[in-house]
Amino acid sequence: MKLGISGVSATIVFRDGTIWTGVSGLADVAARTKVTPDTAFAYASVSKTFTSALILQLIGEGRLRLTDSAARLLPAIRLKVDPRITVGMLLNHTSGLADFFLNPKIDRPLQADPTVAWTVDRSLRYVGKRLSPPGAAWHYSNTNYLLLGLIAERITGKTLAEAIRARLLEPTGLGGTWYQAAEVNRMPLAHGYRFVGTKRTAKPIDLDDGTGIAPFRSVVTAAGGAGSIAGTSSDLARWARALYAGKVLGPAGTAMLLSNFTKTRNYLPGVVYGYGVQAFTIDGHPSLGHSGRLLGFRSAVRHFPIDGVTIAVLTNQSRADPGLIVRALLAVAAPRPPLTAPSTPAAPTPPCVSCRVR
Repeated sequence: MKLGISGVSATIVFRDGTIWTGVSGLADVAARTKVTPDTAFAYASVSKTFTSALILQLIGEGRLRLTDSAARLLPAIRLKVDPRITVGMLLNHTSGLADFFLNPKIDRPLQADPTVAWTVDRSLRYVGKRLSPPGAAWHYSNTNYLLLGLIAERITGKTLAEAIRARLLEPTGLGGTWYQAAEVNRMPLAHGYRFVGTKRTAKPIDLDDGTGIAPFRSVVTAAGGAGSIAGTSSDLARWARALYAGKVLGPAGTAMLLSNFTKTRNYLPGVVYGYGVQAFTIDGHPSLGHSGRLLGFRSAVRHFPIDGVTIAVLTNQSRADPGLIVRALLAVAAPRPPLTAPSTPAAPTPPCVSCRVR
């Protein structure tokens, strides 16, 4: 493949609801196991769309508010959270909290035994110094969504996996999606691969630890609500379509989901991020969605509301941008840009979740 991707699964949901799924490459290189439409991949940071939707559901039920102090909602944890940080700031990455996955000291312990399950407190041990005062700047941080997962658990009285299953996965019929380490695999799961160098001839290095968790148990359990979900590209495309078309949160909840782009654009031009959703234009087509990057996996999902098209791309490597595949598929699915396309700047892919792990 031109991009040097080990394996890929891509799904398009067209305006009329018909679905196309295309696959290529290998889910397991050593075993020569081909990717099929039923192959699942780690969603990586696209998992945040589920955590966000759960929190917004609880807000819609009056059990939370965007302006609530996060510190007052959290259980006892090792991290001291500024009481000025609100639930809304966690959702849109304006809390100022540093990303624990970007602390270089986390790499060695994650590698030391990839089969060990990490606790929240162990992850929080690697949160660095505050990046900015609460609400003063935008910094993409997995710490925010790890904490949101804890808040959701405290409010619902269920584990995050149980709450996401009951409130989101089952109602939307996502039978090929699950919360890793807490649930059994619903579909065959691709291995994740890293490469030394950028040459297409570089040999893929398998990250599989034998636990059935991708890429491996320690990094997934460390991620929590920031990146623990896996599933198929068809499930992901149907999830994005349901979420951004208002079927998951209803009119009021969906309006809230999409209500905060202007604020983050002013903080850092080029990053247009609402409450767990990116908004930007691809070749004249406005889109909503999220990208994901975890060691051994990269993903992207975009819903194009004017075109009525949704595209999800999942890969089991972390060096090539799946957004390039989204763009190519968009040219086929919606060849002409809509007449009312706004000139929104493109948002970059979120920082890789522990990309330095080797």
